[in-house]
Amino acid sequence: MNQRAPTGPYCPRPGPSAVVQLRHGAGGVEAQSLIEGLFRSAFDAAAQKLDADASEINPDSALLVDGLRHDSALLELGTNRVAFTTDGYVVTPLFFDGGSIGKLAVCGTCNDLAMLGAEPKWLSAAFVLEEGLALETLARVIAELTQSAVAAKVRIVAGDTKVVERGKGDGVYITTTGLGLMRAPSIWSPKAIQEGDAIVVSGDLGRHGSAVLCAREGLGAKGLPPSDCANLWPAVASLIDARAEIHCLRDLTRGGLGAALLELSQAAGVLMEIDETALPVCAQVRDFCELLGLDPIYVACEGRFVAVVAPSSVDETLAALSDCSIGEPKLVGRVRNRQARGAVHSRSAYGTLRPIDVGGAEQLPRIC
Repeated sequence: MNQRAPTGPYCPRPGPSAVVQLRHGAGGVEAQSLIEGLFRSAFDAAAQKLDADASEINPDSALLVDGLRHDSALLELGTNRVAFTTDGYVVTPLFFDGGSIGKLAVCGTCNDLAMLGAEPKWLSAAFVLEEGLALETLARVIAELTQSAVAAKVRIVAGDTKVVERGKGDGVYITTTGLGLMRAPSIWSPKAIQEGDAIVVSGDLGRHGSAVLCAREGLGAKGLPPSDCANLWPAVASLIDARAEIHCLRDLTRGGLGAALLELSQAAGVLMEIDETALPVCAQVRDFCELLGLDPIYVACEGRFVAVVAPSSVDETLAALSDCSIGEPKLVGRVRNRQARGAVHSRSAYGTLRPIDVGGAEQLPRIC
């Protein structure tokens, strides 16, 4: 399926911008450029400044995984390894079929920890409320957030609340920070990806983005499945228990599977090849996306992840994920070249290859 241009028969990739635009939050090229060019350079400079002063270094604390190249950072605190992450949630609308901003705030943060092999344990939650928000709506958001936390067996141990003037927000924004205890037997990261590794997705694609868009625009698409918003730690724990040789995990949020694979391939310096005919997309989501000119490979999920595993662990991975009831897992590709500069190719049913290129167009704004 070809990704159609959002406006007109031809829409070139937008050039550089001097202001923040929606596409900077899409998880694509512009988002990566913003992170690398502004945030990463500033944070690296700050870290170098601290490293230059030995008195600022705690010998009992070490950063084991670069948090800017992974959604979580792995810290070594004495004899303990702790995963640490933070995330903001700005979804519109606040409630949709299968989820809400409150459920997202818990599941999304738990999933970032789980992708590092950490069991989520503690959360903080900060709320930015817009003047005029109905207290009944806020109560519902908080109820769904706390219910999701109880279901995930995580404690909310700190928080904050701010109120902004009417028109300066969008009802509710939530920022959550999570801490988890490492359970993985090794460090999972893009650096561990090897040539020949298998690429497995944990379930069908595109449900979350489709559900949010349907609710936002009032499309009322019949038969469209609900969002896949879910806590992924039980599925990850099953992989650990199965002793599958995991090299890297990544949850499929902004930009979907396409953005996740491209990010991993570039961080690892590998060429990945996926089989377009093997991608699991349910008929209703496929039809919905085709109607709107969207490609499911770029549509966000909130309860799916991609696993890059050793070839010898494919059967264990598929079996463990099949037992978790989060979707039907599929082997969708392989890592072809360890010395590449970072690229993803998709092979069609006709044997032709096309590059997966997450450009500047924002298909579905405000999906998380």
